Amino acid sequence: MPGMEFFGAAERKEINDVLETGILFRYNHEAQRNNIYKAREFEAEVAKLVGANYAHAVSSGSTAVLCALAAAGIGAGDEVIVPPFTYIATVEAVLMAGALPVFADIDDTLCLSADGIRKAITPKTKAVCLVHMCGQMADMDAIMAVIQENNLVLVEDAGQAMGASYKGVSTGLWGKTGAYSFDFFKIATAGEGGIMVTNDETAYKHADSYSDHGHDHIGTNRGMEQHPIMGFNYRISELHAAVGVVQTRRVPEIIQRNNIHKTQFMSALGQVPGLSFARIPDTNGDSATFLNLLLPDTETAGRVIAELNAAGVGGFNYWFTNMYHFINQWTHLKDMRTAAALPIEKFGAPQDYNNLDIPNAQAVVGRLISFGIRATWTTDEVDALAANIEAAVRKATLVEA
Repeated sequence: MPGMEFFGAAERKEINDVLETGILFRYNHEAQRNNIYKAREFEAEVAKLVGANYAHAVSSGSTAVLCALAAAGIGAGDEVIVPPFTYIATVEAVLMAGALPVFADIDDTLCLSADGIRKAITPKTKAVCLVHMCGQMADMDAIMAVIQENNLVLVEDAGQAMGASYKGVSTGLWGKTGAYSFDFFKIATAGEGGIMVTNDETAYKHADSYSDHGHDHIGTNRGMEQHPIMGFNYRISELHAAVGVVQTRRVPEIIQRNNIHKTQFMSALGQVPGLSFARIPDTNGDSATFLNLLLPDTETAGRVIAELNAAGVGGFNYWFTNMYHFINQWTHLKDMRTAAALPIEKFGAPQDYNNLDIPNAQAVVGRLISFGIRATWTTDEVDALAANIEAAVRKATLVEA
């Protein structure tokens, strides 16, 4: 992913600013920190990039999703519709909030579909936790119609799609709250870190307190702050935030480069028999962090994988067998293996997770091969990889060049 491709003097300068003050904690210590507040600066950069009224930095993308759920009022016993194709942190966040995941089907956008959401709604459904997968975005017009018709709360996990947008609105800002990830493998990285975004002031204040033991952060004496709500510790450090500041500033250039490479790939591969691409609802808003290929069926995809491996071609994900991005492999969830009992074990799961009706997810993910796009590739490198992909597909489908 692009974020880890760009480390240099700018990141080192921001880190050194923090080290020179000696204040790694994001709050207070005003006299010692020489007006260095990297977490605040990080939040401001993200808010400016995506057009959010409020942004709050936390320790990871996973905790950003949890904060987004809590700030949106999602908690114990609430049914939350989730996708079966996502990094499992999305589902874990719902569980840790005390809520109950309800899996719905996806479509060829790789995201929850409006029809899938509609079919999963019950009288107990309170929210949808929508994930924008593989750098793309969901079909938001259709999804928002279902959300509004059923008076549901929308929370967005845009961990893989920060900087993406649909019709000019950033992923993460369609619902009540949204979340981005800044882990080592995202479009921008802080090493570890996440951002919760919202246009709702009350939700922002709740996230701000929830992520720091309920502190209201008013005044300069931490020991005398009020605690309007209960919370826990999901704070980001000033060191991680310092890296996030620079990396966020790099995102527009990264997206521009990604899209040039993705366009080149799609032009080169667009006429290969048996090969198509995941649907992008708004191509102008694609962050283009992944080239998402669709084969005719799961069996053909397996043969393409074998050909790519035989040719020594790397840099791709076959999510269908991936251990932490697709529900087929989540046996610990299906069997509810926990260290300590979760609320779902007291309330009861709303579905039999071993027997879900998600035919589109099984078909789409089975056909899907995703290549991570590097912003630092040259044109020749893109051409060479496209040629290798074409050769593998043609061999696997027995089509001569």
